[in-house]
Amino acid sequence: MLESEVITYFIFAVIQFLMGVLANGIIVVVNSIDLIKQKKMLPVDLLLCCLATSRICLQIIIFYVHLIVISWIEFSRFVENSTVFTFVHKLELWFATWLSVFYCAKIATIAHPLIFWLKLRISKLVPWLIFGSLLYTSLTSVFNSKQAWIFSQKFSLALFFQNATTTINEISVLQFAFLVIDILLPFLIFLISSLLLIFSLGRHTQQMMSTATGTRNSRTTVHVTVLLSILSFLVLYLTQYMLSLVVLSQTFKVRNFFFLFCILVLGSYPSIHSVILVLGNPKLKQNVKKFLLHSKCCQ
Repeated sequence: MLESEVITYFIFAVIQFLMGVLANGIIVVVNSIDLIKQKKMLPVDLLLCCLATSRICLQIIIFYVHLIVISWIEFSRFVENSTVFTFVHKLELWFATWLSVFYCAKIATIAHPLIFWLKLRISKLVPWLIFGSLLYTSLTSVFNSKQAWIFSQKFSLALFFQNATTTINEISVLQFAFLVIDILLPFLIFLISSLLLIFSLGRHTQQMMSTATGTRNSRTTVHVTVLLSILSFLVLYLTQYMLSLVVLSQTFKVRNFFFLFCILVLGSYPSIHSVILVLGNPKLKQNVKKFLLHSKCCQ
């Protein structure tokens, strides 16, 4: 890889890292200040705060991966700490999944007993969902630590060394199937909740636009904004999974341009979605505007 390509890749990696840490930092700081002032935190704010915290940790790990990819540090260190990466990544996915379920339960207008049950209880369930995600992710990460280490080691060797063999003989079919199910479970829950919410919002927005007058125009705008936010979230989430499969297919080596592009896009998901969450949340957006105005006044 040419030196100019390395520099360009590193610049994008730094921008991605700073954008992700800043956006998620805003979510954590704003909600923490509200907690100190009001002595309580809304369930959705608690979920957002946990998601943002996990994503800050994930951004640090992703930036570490970027450094590994351009061979500035030894890749074997990452393999040795693959359990930490697996834990943080899965935890972030579960928190993002529960956020989608929360929005689906609160916003979707679908006449189904399960949706109605969730609508009444989702706020009380949030702390338990967070605790359950922490417990489940911890147990599965420890349980799968050996298999994840073997897979990470062979995958890394396949990427960095042309003549490396990548057979996963040490992992049984049952263990490998469990790893796949463990990864696909939050994805399936997220996909179902997102599609239900998109269907409900799309139908409701279409009905409101057909009779939109006066005050209803503003409501229609809000629904369209939420719909676009969920759609962008879905696209980012699906793109992450598809590119993960492409990277894991090992059809190219680490310094291939397409591989570098995939790694950058994969790392962009937690940062771009967090920016969308900030811009789509009135409280967070208002605090960002106050901060920018304060910065201009100080200058």
